[in-house]
Formats: sequence, structure tokens, C-alpha cells
Amino acid sequence: MSLYFRILGYLRPHAGLFMVGAAATFAFAALDAWTYVLLIPFVSALFGQGEVPGNASGAADGPPNAMERFLDATVHQWIDLDATAPEEMLVAVQQVILLILLTFLLKNVFDFLRNYLIARVEQGVTRDLRREVYDHLLELDLAFFGRTRMGQIVSRLTHDVEQLRTLLARELAKMLSAVFEFVVAFVAMIAISWQLTLAAFVVIPGTMAIWGPLVKKLRRGDRRVLDLAGDVNGHIQETLSGIRLVKSSGAERLERTRFHRLTQDYFRTFVRTERWRALAAPGTETLAAVGTVVILWLGANLVMIEQSLTGAQFVGFLALSLKLYQPVKYAAKFPALVQPGLVGAERVFEFLDAPAEIHDRTGALPFPGLRKGVRFDDVTFAYREGQVVLSHIDLDIPAGTVTALVGPSGAGKTTLVDLLGRFYDVTDGRISIDDVDLRDIRIEDLRGSLGIVSQETVLFHDTVRANIAYGRPDASDEAVEAAARAANAHAFVRALPEGYDTMVGERGTELSGGQRQRIAIARALLRDPPILVFDEATSALDTESERLVQDAIERLLRGRTVFVIAHRLSTIQRADRIVVLDEGRIVEQGRHEELLEAGGTYRRLHEMQFRESSAPAE
Repeated sequence: MSLYFRILGYLRPHAGLFMVGAAATFAFAALDAWTYVLLIPFVSALFGQGEVPGNASGAADGPPNAMERFLDATVHQWIDLDATAPEEMLVAVQQVILLILLTFLLKNVFDFLRNYLIARVEQGVTRDLRREVYDHLLELDLAFFGRTRMGQIVSRLTHDVEQLRTLLARELAKMLSAVFEFVVAFVAMIAISWQLTLAAFVVIPGTMAIWGPLVKKLRRGDRRVLDLAGDVNGHIQETLSGIRLVKSSGAERLERTRFHRLTQDYFRTFVRTERWRALAAPGTETLAAVGTVVILWLGANLVMIEQSLTGAQFVGFLALSLKLYQPVKYAAKFPALVQPGLVGAERVFEFLDAPAEIHDRTGALPFPGLRKGVRFDDVTFAYREGQVVLSHIDLDIPAGTVTALVGPSGAGKTTLVDLLGRFYDVTDGRISIDDVDLRDIRIEDLRGSLGIVSQETVLFHDTVRANIAYGRPDASDEAVEAAARAANAHAFVRALPEGYDTMVGERGTELSGGQRQRIAIARALLRDPPILVFDEATSALDTESERLVQDAIERLLRGRTVFVIAHRLSTIQRADRIVVLDEGRIVEQGRHEELLEAGGTYRRLHEMQFRESSAPAE
């Protein structure tokens, strides 16, 4: 039940619109039923009221029922149904037809209003929910994204939110409309004949019972369908992002087979679930037909034998009963129809309930500045219990120095600098800046003091100007251009078709590798951070691009406390300190010449790279 209340909570900001929409829905339901009630005076005017013997006025035997009294107080005040001359009867028929037309026009006005208002509520709920999920995702730490496939995240933010929106606004609005239509039709039917109304309700419990056993099957099936939809999205995203690898590896057939298997699983699960959903419709339709037959038999008896009902009233009741079954059938199907939305809600709430493990402590301080340096004090870190990545790291980095981190793949170099930005928190020990524990500094301030030029340059599908100013949207054009000049990017940017307003394409595909790297350096220069993390990525560049990038890097490093994750040892020979990591531990540290003389891990890595670079091409 808590799930339902939580879902309904998203209607609260739109309660006013929803209530107006509900009022329009009720007016629509009342006018819709009124069009069927008007069949009674129409049939009476068309055939005259004398078809039922036993009453001088042409009414059924006995006292007038509630519907007769209601029609006497309304329609009969405007329209003369006692006329016997054909001309007068035709006038009465025309008057009833005009009344029916006016009712239809007014009904459709309210139909427009309810559909428009509910559409606004739908989109308002969708907007609010997507914003909440997106905002929460931005707050989650990197550990969440490391264990969750990107396709699942995108699927829940789009497809599952859409399912929840459909449940919350559209299906709920339809259910509300069905309830109103049922109530209005029920009251009108009771007013005509309580015996026939009781007969109409004989089959309703059976209609409701059809869907009961199916709900659990549908819930399981819908959950599996949504999970598989996320897997399909994830596979598409992974394949397209790695399309160069797929083609260079000749793996098209492998990826095609995997994708076909995923889509076949989705197809089978979806069809199996829809088979159960489709079974109920014929069942409810059959029961509705049984109910109609019962009404026809009993109604004929009341009109022809007991003469307690006029033929016109029976026609009106029959039309209302057929109208009644529509909302009843929808109410019966409602538990199954909302299963995709409920499952989507559960999946969305799983994300919303995922805790942000890294957050500001109470009374967190602003960034203290960097005058002394950064210290790693007996730092140990594990992504998961029992999987230690860094062990007992002790490191003292004076302010304004360049520290290079080297070591074999998986040694923990990237993890070490990720801890510096509190993308993860240490498992044991502490990291401090000017003797202040990182966990006591506001996260926004800490990361604002950190500039990262990563191995994989990240550019967004936006202009060159916007990508350079990312993180500093208030930067002036002059400041952006100054940063681009310092990064050796200004010349090529000016040569682009629209200069700084040129769109760089998704992931910067309109630019070369060297150009992308210089844009990233310009971005870091514009932010002017006191701490810089540089994940060297010049090995794939041509000689000219590498020279320009290295020149820009020299400007970028000046006056900053720098951590360089080194892939090519030739680029870090002038570092103030080289820290060698292996299996999560510091095994050596010192300057380039000192480490070569020591003859340890660093020398081994250096000789290995030297042999590879000097080996003759085959």
C-alpha cells in the first residue's frame, strides 16, 4: 500500500488541475448518461405513450417511478409528450432530438476540458519525476555507476518514468472517469427499475474475478519485460560506443548474435505476458453478454407481463446497462493494466532510494586553500569488502609540486586521485589538505578546487565556447579566448566554420584527438584550479599535435599542485616526485634519476618501454 501512496504523492503539486479535471470528468459522465436517459422521451414521442395498456396516461401500471418523476420535472416541462396528432408528435420528436444534440455539444466541451487538463497533469508529473530521478542520479557517487549498466539507467529515466506517468495520470484518470460513469449510470438505472439493476449486477462479481488470478503473473511478466528492455538499451549503447572496436575485431557476427538473443528474449517475454492480459478481455465480454441476455429476458417480462415498465423506459435502461458494463470492464482490467506502471514505479524508486554514500558532514567547511600541501595518511581503500585496491598509502605532497603516479595496470593510480576528489571515500586512514580532512570540506568547494584533464577527453554536444566554459558558465568571452590561447587552441578554433560557436558533435567527434585535448586543457585553465589531476593521453596523437598539447600542458602545470598519472615514462622525467605503485602499495618514490639508479620496479618499467619504443618496425 505504501507504493500506491508514494505514487499518488506525485499528484500533490498538480492537485488543483487534477481536481478541475475530475470535475470536468464528472460533468462529462453525467451528460453522457443523460444522452441515454433522453432515449426514454424520444421513444415515447416517436411511438406515442399509448403502447402500454392499463393506464389512461400511457404510463406503466402503478405509481410513477423515480425516473418518471425526474423526467416530469425536467424534460416534460419543455416538451409536450401527450400530443396525439402526427404533426404535434413530430414537433415533440424534433425537440427531443435538439435536446440530445445540445447535450452532446456540452458533453464534448467537458470532454475537451478533461482531456486537456489531464494531459497537462500527465506532462507535469513526467517533468517532475524525470527531474527528481536525474537530480538524484547526479548526487550518487561513482560506485553506483560502476555497478549499474548505463542502459538500465537510461531505460529507467525514460521508459520506466513513462510507464509511471501513464499509470499516475492516464490510467488513474480513466479509472476516475469509469467510477463516475458507473455511479451516474447506476443511479439512473435504479431510478428506472431496481429489479433490472439487480439483474445487471449478477455478472459483475464474475467480471472482477477473472482478473484476480492474472495480476501476479502480469506483475512478474511486466517486471521481466522492463528488465529486458534495459538490457537491450544497454547492449545498443555499449555496441555503438565501441563500434570501432567491434569493426576492427571483425565481431559484427558476435554482436549481431548477442543482440538477436536479447531481442528474442524480450519478444518471448512480452508476448507471453500479453497473452495473459489478452485472455481476460474475451472473458469479460462473454459475461457482459450473459448479463445483457438476463436483462432482456427480465425486462421483456416487466414490460409485457407485469406492465410495471414502459417500453421507452426499458429501451433507456438497456442502453444504460450497456453503458454500465464499459466502466465495469475497465475497473476489472485496471489491476492488470497498471502492472507495467507499478513495476516501472518500483524500478524508478530503486534509483531514488539508492543512498548517496558520499555527502557533506554537518558543519562542513569551505575549501581552506592550498598553502602547505596534500597528505595521504595510512590510506586504505576497497571498492568491495575483501577487494583491497590501495593499502596503507602514506604520501606527503608539498603545495606547488608535480607528483607522477606510475605503475602497472591495476596498481591503483586512478583510484588514488579519485579519492582526492572524494568520488569515493577512504576505507581507513585520512586524506587532508592543509591539515583539514577532506571529509570536513564541502564537496562542492573541494571539487571546485580540482581540475581534471582525463585520458578520455569528455566534450559535450555543444559549442566550443560552452565546452571550454563548462563549470564556469559565467566566464566572459575574453576569458574563454584567453584560456584557448594558453592551450594552443585559439588558432584552430578561429578556423572552424563558426569559430567558438561551432558545435563539436557528440563526444567531440567533429574535432581531432589533439584538438579535443587542447579544448580540455583550455577548460582546466579557465577554471584555474589550485590542484590538477592530469591523466596523460598524448600517446595516440601525431607529432605536431603532441608538441602543441605538451606546450599547453607546461602552461597548465605552472604554479599548481599536480598529480600526473603517467602512461609514458618519458613525459614525467622532470616531475618533482615519482611515486611507483604496485598491487595497491607504494613500492618506490623519488626523482627519475634516483629511481633508475635504485634498479627497482621503475627501472624495469622504464627499460620495458624503452625496448618497445626502440624496437624496429616489422
